[in-house]
Amino acid sequence: MKIFLDTSTLFKLYHLESGTKQLILFFKSTMIESVFLSEITKLEFDSVVWKKVRKREIDDKKAQGLIKNFENDWGKFSFINDDAQLKHKARQLISKYGNDGLRTLDSIQLASAIHIKKEADLFFTDDYLLLKLFKKEKLHTEILKQ
Repeated sequence: MKIFLDTSTLFKLYHLESGTKQLILFFKSTMIESVFLSEITKLEFDSVVWKKVRKREIDDKKAQGLIKNFENDWGKFSFINDDAQLKHKARQLISKYGNDGLRTLDSIQLASAIHIKKEADLFFTDDYLLLKLFKKEKLHTEILKQ
């Protein structure tokens, strides 16, 4: 199976939070061929980590470890380049879904998912708006049971 993970879902593989156990069970019970990530996930992952530090949920040492672990795993993922064509698609999606609340980074995640629509079998997000838009774009989605 080929899957797409947005940053909110990917982060669960590195830090225990709601949905982590379900995601790990999915990985253990499913033959995963490829995991697609948007290139922007590299930036978003770091941002999520440092937000956890600011909220005092983790300390600096833990943050640096999470980032290093993710960087060490980059070779395990198929990153979707955010080239000019993808950014153009993201702009179109903001025009299409701007009234729904679609913002910059999520538009790149959505454009990335749409870009591999025919390659991936399943699309994961823990973001309510992205989930709604994945469905509108007819991407096969899975919700992690809490």
